[in-house]
Parts: sequence; structure tokens; C-alpha cells
Amino acid sequence: MTITIFVPRDAAALALGADRVATAIAREIETRGIDARIVRNGSRGMHWLEPLVEVRTEKGRIAYGPVKPSDVPSLFEAGFLQGADHPLCRGRTKEIPFLARQTRLTFARCGVTDPLSLDDYRHYQGMKGLEKAVTMQSADIVQQVTDSGLRGRGGAGFPTGIKWKTVLEAPGAQKYIVCNADEGDSGTFADRMIMEGDPFVLIEGMAIAGLATGATKGFIYTRSEYPHAIETMTAAVEIARKAGILGPSVLGSGKAFDMEVRVGAGAYVCGEETALLNSLEGKRGIVRAKPPLPALQGFLGRPTVVNNVISLASVPVIMDRGAAFYRDFGMGRSRGTIPIQVAGNIKYGGLFETAFGLTLGEIVDDIGGGTASGRPVRAVQVGGPLGAYFPRALFDTPFDYEAFAAKDGLIGHAGITVFDDTVDMLKQARFAMEFCAVESCGKCTPCRIGSTRGVETADKIAQGIEPQKNRELLADLCNTMKFGSLCALGGFTPYPVLSAMNHFPEDFSPAPIAEAAE
Repeated sequence: MTITIFVPRDAAALALGADRVATAIAREIETRGIDARIVRNGSRGMHWLEPLVEVRTEKGRIAYGPVKPSDVPSLFEAGFLQGADHPLCRGRTKEIPFLARQTRLTFARCGVTDPLSLDDYRHYQGMKGLEKAVTMQSADIVQQVTDSGLRGRGGAGFPTGIKWKTVLEAPGAQKYIVCNADEGDSGTFADRMIMEGDPFVLIEGMAIAGLATGATKGFIYTRSEYPHAIETMTAAVEIARKAGILGPSVLGSGKAFDMEVRVGAGAYVCGEETALLNSLEGKRGIVRAKPPLPALQGFLGRPTVVNNVISLASVPVIMDRGAAFYRDFGMGRSRGTIPIQVAGNIKYGGLFETAFGLTLGEIVDDIGGGTASGRPVRAVQVGGPLGAYFPRALFDTPFDYEAFAAKDGLIGHAGITVFDDTVDMLKQARFAMEFCAVESCGKCTPCRIGSTRGVETADKIAQGIEPQKNRELLADLCNTMKFGSLCALGGFTPYPVLSAMNHFPEDFSPAPIAEAAE
């Protein structure tokens, strides 16, 4: 019987040498004359174990990692093809504590299947949601998504069903589904992992969205920095089209939906839905004033659903297992599961999908294992470069949209970046302003000018020039940006700046120049 060996082709694994490991394994197979095949799967999301090599055995899939090319001969000598023990053996993959504690709904297949095998996808319950959707009325699909409590996983947390209902009811001969895959937040990689590791779930989710709203055309807008995701998604779309999943008659239903992948130039502001739409239309990626909302006048002025990758990839399980099943996970108004991306100075970094409700402390200390440096955790930024910095005093905050908002924070795309006690929070505040200045589309004055003045003011504080006056000025700039900016880039930049000032005031009180000179 042919033995199956899994070596990830996920970008994170590739960066750590997965291709070289796969080549070394293939060489050993040929040299030893073994009947075995290599499947290039996605990542399981345990980045400290990458490249993670798995072998399918009678005992289930056995994991070994992190594997280097030089480790491969010893793995074969030890009998790893039969799941034998080795210093790199991690036991049954699904029993590794980091994985075993998760509730994987959206990422159920990621790292498990061959990403471009439709047979694999169907074997692991794929397409069941779309098969049900093609038999339903559009309004009933929208109602099921609404009842599930699914909210946008891209940042704002807007109810997905309400957005779909608006597009369904909007007049228009042509409507569109646009997937915002412009994942630009530092420390986030969930969208990329789905596109590289389980692309058909995104295709299925977009097709369901099309059936739900009357849209017949979809676009995945992603960034040029994601070459592996672009290649995999493009291939998956072609496979789905040939299989009748996309095209003039989705699964033989007589209802049309087709889609394509579009690549942006990597502007952070194009993660904002109206700047994204401008870019998709071939225009400069600058923010549009709202109203009109994209749901009414979006791509080419037509009614358009703009949803994040994880929002759309969560829809198939809702359609398959029902709204009540999905809504049963989570807390408050935050229903279902959220793929938390743990990064920065962390011992066990990676993707952890779980129901809303874990505390920030549980995520960082228990699941993440504290800092990689072994030093105390001082600050955690949640929600990407525009997210607030939380000190240990706020580690009891549950991972929930409203709970974070109550503490002047935001979940955003659920990226968590951890810092130890060597971090300088004044420098982090300055970085937030600099990031905004560099990435601003320039359309509105508060963002374009406010961020530039913010960098200058932070520098004056660092130099000890009138620190009290400049701290007040920095806070005033944040207030202007928060309430005067056209979009979230300028509007949310105050979150990291003000949180750093409020929670770590000691870093904003350097000795004045006159005192330092004495």
C-alpha cells in the first residue's frame, strides 16, 4: 500500500525550508525504493513546528517537526513511515495540545487535505453547504446567515447577514461579490492560510454569497506580496469551473456564478473596502466618501457585497450544519469561532481557532506560552498596527467585540502581537503615526497631515522638549484624527497611540533636555 507523507507548501513552512525537506524526502524514497507519495498540504498553523511533516499510518497521522533536510535520513532510519519514535516525533497530530484545544470550523481542513484536490475537499465535508444553498431561495440563505450571528471577520464586525440582505434587496441587473483578501495587518496570516491551504472553502463561500444576493460575478482581491496564495487560488478557481461548481449553472442548478482573482499593488489602505473597489476598477486606491454604501453602489456603481476571507469561508459550515449550530459557539453578540493569529515575541506562535470568549491572558500565557525570550510580557497589541496596546492589567478581557470596545480596543482581524518588557512604548506610538503617514492615501487632511505631525510630536517628547505640552498636543492630534478621518486608517491610528500613552505613561516622560544636560 502506498504510504502518504504530508509536507506543507504554506508560505510560512516554505520560509522555513519546507521545499528542501520535501526534496530530501523524495530523494530518500527513490533511493530506498519505497512505495510512497508526498502531498503538499497547507499548514496546521503551529509555526514553531514548521516544517511539520506528517505520515498517514494505521494509528492516524503522526507528526514530526520542525524537520530540517539533514534530519530526513534519520527519520527514515527510525521508521517514521510507520509512525515510529524519533526525537522530532510529536505523536498523533490532532492530539498535539495546541491543536487539541481548538474548535476548528472554518479551518477544519486546513493542513489536512491536498489544497487542490476536490476529492479531498468533498471527503472532508466540503461542498455540502453549497449543495444545500442551490436548493434554497435567496432570502432563506440570507436569513440563515443572519440567524447564525456571523459578523465580519475583517475588522469592523458588521453583521454579515444584514449586508447580504441590503444587496439582495437593492435594485440592479448586475451585482457582485468582492472578497477582501488584502491582508495587510502585521502579525496576521489567516486569510493567506485559507487561500493556500483550503481554497475551495472560500470559493464555496463566495458562490453561496452569490446565490444569496443575486450576484453572478465575484472577485478575490489580494496583494502582490502573496504569490503562493495567488497561484493556489487561481488554480482552484479553474478546477472549480471545470467541475461545474462555478459557471453558468452552479452544481447544475441553472443559477450562475463565476469568479476570478485580482492582484493589488500592496497598499495598506486598499484593505478599506472603498479604496479596494477603486483599485479593482483600475483607479488609484483612495478612499471614497460614504454614502453611498458599497452594498448599494459598489464595484462599477453596482450593488456589491464586500466581505473578508474568513467571513466568506465561515459560510459553508453555517449552511451545512445550520445557524443554531454555529450560533451556539461564542458569547454575547460575538458568535461562532474566530481564528486568532498569535505572533511577535511568543513561544508558541501560530493560528488558534476557538469560540469567542477566551481571555487575553489565556491566549497569551496559556496557549501562546508567554514570550519566546523568556522575559515578562509587557504589552500585547490586538487588531494589527491600528489596534490598542493592552497591559497585563487588562489580560482578563474576554476575546469579544464589545468587551474589547469597552476597554478602548478592537479585535480587528484577530491578530495578536506580543512584546516583552524591553519594548519602548513611545517608539511604538511613534511607529503607529509613521505607519499611518506612509500608508495614507492622502485624501483627507486629518490622516495625511495629522499622522505627520504626530511623528514630529513623538520625536519632541523623546527628546525631552516641553514633554507635557507635546503629550497634550499628541492626544489632541489623536482626537482630531479619530473623529475627522474619512476611513479607519486615520480613525484607528489613535488606538495604539492613546493606549500606549494611557497604559505606559512612564515611557512618555523622558528627562527634559535641560535636566539631562546637568
